[in-house]
Amino acid sequence: MSRTPLPGALKVRLKKSSCPCSRLLAKGATYRLTIGAEKGIITLSSENQNQQANSQPNMNVIVAPSILSADFSRLGEEVRRAEAGGADWIHVDVMDGHFVPNLTIGAPVVKCLKGVTKLPLDVHLMISDPDKYLSDFASAGADYITVHQEACHHLQRTLSHIRSLGKKAGVALNPATPEDTLKYVLQDLDLVLIMSVNPGFGGQKFIAEILPKIANLRKMFDEAGRPEVIISVDGGINADTARQVVAHGATAMVAGNFVYGAADLGKAIQDLKAAGKSAPVKEKAVLK
Repeated sequence: MSRTPLPGALKVRLKKSSCPCSRLLAKGATYRLTIGAEKGIITLSSENQNQQANSQPNMNVIVAPSILSADFSRLGEEVRRAEAGGADWIHVDVMDGHFVPNLTIGAPVVKCLKGVTKLPLDVHLMISDPDKYLSDFASAGADYITVHQEACHHLQRTLSHIRSLGKKAGVALNPATPEDTLKYVLQDLDLVLIMSVNPGFGGQKFIAEILPKIANLRKMFDEAGRPEVIISVDGGINADTARQVVAHGATAMVAGNFVYGAADLGKAIQDLKAAGKSAPVKEKAVLK
């Protein structure tokens, strides 16, 4: 018996179906039905996919005010202000005067901050030989511990150590450091902090050349099956640059001067969140 071949592709519009797989399809969307030449293989692909990706609003982006720009004479109060203003994390910049040309705080201050806020403490170690101090900061109450790729001789070992302490493991990349350096530790990361300024001082100008790095990292994590990894950006963040970094796939942002230098701290935080939500989606991002 001869069979009349069916067209290679048909357009179908999903209305209502008792098929269990229909839950995975969007009602009212237009799909292209492709029938394979062998074994009756049928493939559905959405013609609305690109349109949906471009129009889909961003979810809430994490805003982490950096206390580097806070008033250190009343640091506890400054942290509480940020929490009341809607901050998601508190970013703590630890500098040793060696890895970066500035000297700030250590684990004892982190321990004090843990007592004044319920927000996660995002501790950024801009120090040489961070392995020596991981246990100290973990004991002090850090929730996220981020080390610099440039400061670690055995990065995978360092990240494993952080996780063994019960903390989330992060890696920071300086502006000139390529994202490919993380290729073999994608499974060991909870957070990547992309520096959009050279670390050491607040108030610097945003380096736009890091934007492709964000998109490339988001793609790397998605392809590795780790879409939940947080990509944070630190340096020169304001309402304008916030839109840019989120559009390229960032899911968190660190802001110092924009938040603590504002006349209305709470409004500054909300402005960053609104900027993130309004950013066009250029790369697939899964926010946490």
